[in-house]
Amino acid sequence: MEKFRSDGVEIAYHVEGEGAPIVLVHGFASTHAANWINPGWVDQLRDMERQIVMFDLRGHGQSELLYDPEAYRLTQLAQDLKNLIAHLGLQRPDVMGYSLGAMIALRLGVDAPDVPGSIVAAGIGDTLYRPPEHVAPVVEALLTDEPDSITDMAAKAFRIFADQNKQDRRALATCFQRAREPFTPDVLAQIKCRVLVVAGEKDVLAGDPYALASSIPLGGAALIPRRDHMRAVGDKAFFEIVRNYYA
Repeated sequence: MEKFRSDGVEIAYHVEGEGAPIVLVHGFASTHAANWINPGWVDQLRDMERQIVMFDLRGHGQSELLYDPEAYRLTQLAQDLKNLIAHLGLQRPDVMGYSLGAMIALRLGVDAPDVPGSIVAAGIGDTLYRPPEHVAPVVEALLTDEPDSITDMAAKAFRIFADQNKQDRRALATCFQRAREPFTPDVLAQIKCRVLVVAGEKDVLAGDPYALASSIPLGGAALIPRRDHMRAVGDKAFFEIVRNYYA
């Protein structure tokens, strides 16, 4: 991966393919590879003749690891995305994010409405209107030396996912304390570009994508049948939804 500095923090990124650019923003405890390469998204987007830009969020993968919660404010994560787009000289690229990556994409749409050409915000829904849940259990699950003691199933899933991706769990725990912030309908109404909100039909972490999309002026929504938060990313129905959106 190549690297650049975003407000002093080293961010690792990778570009491949040719065509209209789309920037992919992975979810919490994931990496560009785990979220986009392994589930088949890069192959799908290459077939769509897109240039694919991927990066690891600060505190994740090959990007710089930080241990100050204030370094993971959602506005700062969105600024990293904006800085990468500027670093590469992209003009109004499409942006697709999953879970935390979708929140970052929406925050970019609010803070810099003229930067994204469109947004696909997946793995989120109307729970974004509420204060973050599961913060303490997830942080504890990430930091414990006794993973068999974890009783909160959502927290346990994040711990397993972090270990599968060989992540620095202390950096992730620090990130989780700060990165998740609620939105309001008035804030989402500031987004100028078109936005597609997508969530799995059984994704209780995300909630209703239609209710969230209704606050966005050019918002639409779609459901991935029978999928929950962890199993939606590589689903064929998700591929088809995005293909149709950009057809």
